[in-house]
Amino acid sequence: MATQLHQQLKHHFVSDESRHEVTVDGYRIDAIDSNGRLIEVQCASLAAIRDKVRNLVQNHQVIVVKPLAARKKITRLHRRGGEVLSSRFSPVRESVAHLFQELVHFAVFPHPRLQLHLLLTEQEEIRVPPSARSSWRKKYSVAERSLTLVQEELRLRTAADLWRALKIRVPAEFTTADMVQTGELPRWLAQKAAWCFRRMNYFEVAGKQGNSIVYRIPTARKSRKPADRAA
Repeated sequence: MATQLHQQLKHHFVSDESRHEVTVDGYRIDAIDSNGRLIEVQCASLAAIRDKVRNLVQNHQVIVVKPLAARKKITRLHRRGGEVLSSRFSPVRESVAHLFQELVHFAVFPHPRLQLHLLLTEQEEIRVPPSARSSWRKKYSVAERSLTLVQEELRLRTAADLWRALKIRVPAEFTTADMVQTGELPRWLAQKAAWCFRRMNYFEVAGKQGNSIVYRIPTARKSRKPADRAA
């Protein structure tokens, strides 16, 4: 079931509702913009639309919209539509680096006909006591997510765009430990990022340093056009 967040993001990209929920090549598409590009808003895992996108980019320009919660307000209700019990901001703040949790299972990117629009957003999450169908282990379940603000929009077309979006400065040859020291990401995310960049043929293996792989980025790849940013 589509959340309010999903609906809001469809309108963010295509305001004309007659261009929402259109069938193309047997697939249900969230929206088509005025340039004929297919818009897919994916609030859940990118892996769920991997095969769909892989097929669509063979003949169409596709934009996949992925929102991350850079700031999230969690509101608990007594029941659906009931009074507010509590409201607080989550200590978890997603950043560009969290995209790699998704990209390890989304091997479609990069592709000449694919753009990945990464949105750093502020969201509100409404939680209610679980229903009979919910897991008995859960004290509260998510009833709704909504968009409060788009802080930043990154338009990613290439592996170089993605690397620049991380804002990491490393020496000519580096390990994932260097990525952690110079970037705002934990080691486990740095390892996922390195794996993805190797798959994209953006990182080259330069050797080993103890048990760690040493990487380098060829100069020709560093000099490509920066990612587009939109407020």
